[in-house]
Amino acid sequence: MNDRVSITVENHIADVRLTRADKMNALDPAMFEGIIAAGEELAAMQGVRAVVLSGEGRSFCAGLDMASMAGGGASASGGIKSLTDRTHGNANTFQQVAMLWRKLPMPVIAAVHGVCFGGGLQIASGADIRVVAPDARMAVMEMKWGLIPDMGGYALWRGMVREDVLRELTYTNREFSGAAALELGFATYVDDNPHARAMGIAREIANRNPEAMREAKALFNEYADLDEDAILMAESVRQNRVIRTPNQIEAVMSQMQKRAANFTD
Repeated sequence: MNDRVSITVENHIADVRLTRADKMNALDPAMFEGIIAAGEELAAMQGVRAVVLSGEGRSFCAGLDMASMAGGGASASGGIKSLTDRTHGNANTFQQVAMLWRKLPMPVIAAVHGVCFGGGLQIASGADIRVVAPDARMAVMEMKWGLIPDMGGYALWRGMVREDVLRELTYTNREFSGAAALELGFATYVDDNPHARAMGIAREIANRNPEAMREAKALFNEYADLDEDAILMAESVRQNRVIRTPNQIEAVMSQMQKRAANFTD
């Protein structure tokens, strides 16, 4: 689809890969455009029940390609005059490359290896689940360049990483390993083969009621901003959308009959 991101779909799973391997998938203007285009394509796809996001070559994503972004101009600035311009709903172009994974209706699993710095860490944080290689190199890198994280990190890390830990890592841009990421809150699992583990999780998700899965993700996305009464109502509203539907009945019947479910997308 483009020279920065590839999408392969098989058995209801989209295997999405950043393909700028020669630059450790660093974010240049074409990469921003390619990731956003990939997100729009995935959002419109029928039958995709889970997404696995990874990077080709030696790393997941090394963050901003500072040399390519230093030239300025519309292409380097994502086509926006000010960072406060909302180009994609509630986000600007730079935020959208991380936030789109959270906004996708289906669960996303990031498989992280090699370098995962700055914007790369924020992109991985947009996933629902992160599987990280133990020797991965990770950092909230922006302070090194005299900047703050501004690609959705503050929104995505809320509730994921303990705040005092996040403050220290942001203020110091200290590098940490994939093994440490599990304790810090940036990783769901640590695995020597993160892509294989991520695909295994995706297969489990793809074998569940896709309507219920999308409603569950939507509820996760909104519940942090709701009070208790609103959460309880949101549960009920979303459950009403899936209960006693053909796919929900099929989930029950397949369990009772001890067979694989045959869901309709």
